[in-house]
Amino acid sequence: MDKQNSKILRVMTRDGSARAFVINSTDIVNKAIRFHNTAPTATALLGRVLTAASMMGTLLKDPGNTLTLTIRGDGPAGTTLAVSDYAGNVKGYIANPSADIPRKPNGKLDVSGAVGYGTLSIVKDIGLKEPYSGMIELVCGESAEDVTEYFHSSEQTPSACALGVLVNPDRTCLAAGGLLVQLLPFADEETAAKLEQNLSNFSSISSLIAEGKSLHELIDLALDGIEYDIFDEIDVGYICDCSRDRMERAVISLGKKDIEEIFAECRAEGKSEEIEICCQFCDKKYKFFREDLSEILG
Repeated sequence: MDKQNSKILRVMTRDGSARAFVINSTDIVNKAIRFHNTAPTATALLGRVLTAASMMGTLLKDPGNTLTLTIRGDGPAGTTLAVSDYAGNVKGYIANPSADIPRKPNGKLDVSGAVGYGTLSIVKDIGLKEPYSGMIELVCGESAEDVTEYFHSSEQTPSACALGVLVNPDRTCLAAGGLLVQLLPFADEETAAKLEQNLSNFSSISSLIAEGKSLHELIDLALDGIEYDIFDEIDVGYICDCSRDRMERAVISLGKKDIEEIFAECRAEGKSEEIEICCQFCDKKYKFFREDLSEILG
């Protein structure tokens, strides 16, 4: 497993009014770029979705729980998806990694234009018979505002979210990160007002990270004038847990008829009888031959 250099800092205000999460996800985004060879606008979108999913994943309670964040739009990017575990480790993909449209007049990448109109959905698998799911229409397609609206509409949790990805001219990620602040039940009105004021003055989080701000300094800015306690600081990363066994189960799920048809096409084209399946999260390829599938084919 690769060493993970991305981190999440989790804190709670001392009066119990709010909790806050801040992440430096630069390494996560750079790993996603290497796997998916994304264009700048696609990088910004996928990076934001991975960053948000990582923070949201740490809200899960138990090992084995997962959270899937999906943005489906009618723009050129198509569907963007990220899966996080309860420790904040993520993996993801974007349907069109080449999505790259003209920048906005202010020079920023046009993420909302790449997304278009659509929905944001959250699916939480927390070990129950049916997973929890919630969906909203996109507010603007910029990701952070959409996550904020999701928490407000689907989970009735007043929240504020900031997400940012800066892309270098060579298409690597210069800086990426996110901030999530949530009010807890019976929050003190004075603390809530102070948080609102701080967040309204909070500048681009990716720019602050690019300037060298630490997670502790970012939290200090977001919670300026508010006493807080650190809950923990955890390592997170882009981790794909695909395996040959899992891919074999996916192939077997096609059924004997479809597998035989694929092998027949291979023979007709003069190719060896094999099925190649590629992991959508890390691009690793797995090949299966007839002898590998003898149990289902007989």
